Amino acid sequence: MSFSPVESLEVPLDKVNISDAFWLEYQRLVKEVVVPYQWKALNDEVADAEPSHAIENFRIAAGQSEGEFYGMVFQDSDVAKWLEAVGYLLAKTPDPALEETADKVIELVGAVQQPDGYLNTYFTVKEPQQRWANLAECHELYCAGHLIEAGVAYAQATGKTRLLEIVCKLADHIADVFGPGDQQLHGYPGHPEIELALMRLYEATGETRYLELTRYFVEPRGAEPHFYDIEYEKRGKTSHWNTYGPAWMVKDKAYSQAHMPVALQTTAIGHAVRFVYLYAGVAHLARLSQDQEKREVCQRLWENMTQRQMYITGSIGSQSSGEAFSSDYDLPNDTAYTETCASIGLMMFANRMLQMDSDSRYADVMERALYNTVLAGMALDGKHFFYVNPLEVHPKSIPFNHIYDHVKPVRQRWFGCACCPPNIARLLASLGHYIYTQRPDGVDINLYIGSDVQAMVSGKPLRLKQSGGYPWTEHVLIEVDTDAPLEATLGLRLPDWCASPQVTFNGKPLELSALTRNGYLRLTHDWQKGDRIEMTLPMPVTRVKGNALLRHVAGKVAIQRGPLVYCLEQADNGSELHNVRLPQDAQFRLISGSGLFVGKTLLQTQGERRLSVQAGQKPLYSFNPPPEEMTPQTMTFVPYFTWANRGEGEMRVWVDQI
Repeated sequence: MSFSPVESLEVPLDKVNISDAFWLEYQRLVKEVVVPYQWKALNDEVADAEPSHAIENFRIAAGQSEGEFYGMVFQDSDVAKWLEAVGYLLAKTPDPALEETADKVIELVGAVQQPDGYLNTYFTVKEPQQRWANLAECHELYCAGHLIEAGVAYAQATGKTRLLEIVCKLADHIADVFGPGDQQLHGYPGHPEIELALMRLYEATGETRYLELTRYFVEPRGAEPHFYDIEYEKRGKTSHWNTYGPAWMVKDKAYSQAHMPVALQTTAIGHAVRFVYLYAGVAHLARLSQDQEKREVCQRLWENMTQRQMYITGSIGSQSSGEAFSSDYDLPNDTAYTETCASIGLMMFANRMLQMDSDSRYADVMERALYNTVLAGMALDGKHFFYVNPLEVHPKSIPFNHIYDHVKPVRQRWFGCACCPPNIARLLASLGHYIYTQRPDGVDINLYIGSDVQAMVSGKPLRLKQSGGYPWTEHVLIEVDTDAPLEATLGLRLPDWCASPQVTFNGKPLELSALTRNGYLRLTHDWQKGDRIEMTLPMPVTRVKGNALLRHVAGKVAIQRGPLVYCLEQADNGSELHNVRLPQDAQFRLISGSGLFVGKTLLQTQGERRLSVQAGQKPLYSFNPPPEEMTPQTMTFVPYFTWANRGEGEMRVWVDQI
């Protein structure tokens, strides 16, 4: 099978080597702990964890085992994401044992594939007569998309095309089933994902039918008469999910991003993961098809999402009902849903927007999501995970108040719906794809992560090396290496949180205002070996205030240093964090962490605590009380991504300021 790849703006993973100590630990963790642990989870070998049965489902569907399908209708996707993460790891470091395991899984996947290319264990085992009968609810195209992404990643990493051939056969089957023809289904997925996957498959193979299939899944969305209603009637008004009543997922079309045509959407709405997955695909399609209308749609929705519906931690999806956006400026802290997968999808959307438009607002959000919510989604041991990422937790209230049913005060070993853990694994394993964007005339540096990269400019290699200890220290050094003088443009992101960046080139200060466009410092030069760029990105401790329309944070501030949002935890500050207050003139000092926090910077200052020693003996409400008695309180802030690694306790990001 021969392929003609389309030139990509992603630097191949084998050309990016991460060297920063902070991120090297995460790379090690993913390889040595996370991927092996998740393999055990997929095989139901983790004690006290919810069973997965995902690998066993494939064995049953392949006729290699007897039994019933178990799990969610989208259980296949967990295996696909695990394979994708393995592909990214193998792109960096050979591992014969891991590769052998993955190859066996790939053969198992191939054994499940039907002669016509169809591939899904749920419908093969449980409802073979219902293939493609319930796109609104049943995730067939979602699972296909994740498997396609795995096929692309594994082929690029190992050069082995077995899985890529399987997913191409699957994609070709889908292209036969769906389309405008009289004998085709005129539908599109309830859970977007295949759109971004097909665009990756198009780039990997050069087959334009995959780009056109993406376009078909995007453009008819929301048209009347509505396909979800048509298929609902056709299958006898049966529904797979009844969480909020019969056929709620069919009726709530905004949930599936199907309430109106993409071209008309102005507001981020519905299931947050579905939203960012869809628009990651739309952005990719817009760039490669040079579609200005779709480009403008993506920009419009990006602005609404990030300027009115995104938490300071780079998380999205404020309500548990539908794992969804709610309305502009509605960002509650303690009931926030903010699924880990949503911030991962946000990074994917941001990266594709960066590839389309070199604008730092996309990289700023990508960095915010990465360093805060994405990292918070996994414990420092690599074996426990958050599905939901609130900005305030009061554990004593959780068991008794159903508005917190989705909130966990500590990370879990696994989930019945386990989309987040393997999603974290594949994101962290592919981090090199986000650090740099390769342009025809040079390279953009989006994330300041210690690493070296080799990019091709005009057919010649340009090598860069980053170092400096970011995000804990403010200095970034970029060293250039070329075989011969090479004219190229380097784009250096000037972070939105940094008020006064300074940059020198070969020891000479640069005037940044004249060289900055859309938040990137653009340096065009005949680069040669030994050229050095030194950046100073001052990281004072910063108080962040919310917009006056954010009622949930009125009178409060959040603490940020560099890209990191900080929080208070009960372990350092005692319980009743709502009684702790930060004076406006409080001065912070940096503390070098130890133990669990070794290598990390903590923040400390002096605040006040409202006394509550005798509160239990006082009336619930007091009329015209005297001034409250306060006592000094040392306040210790830890990076938000580290919270709940020391057991159960209160936590809050937004703190009352006096």
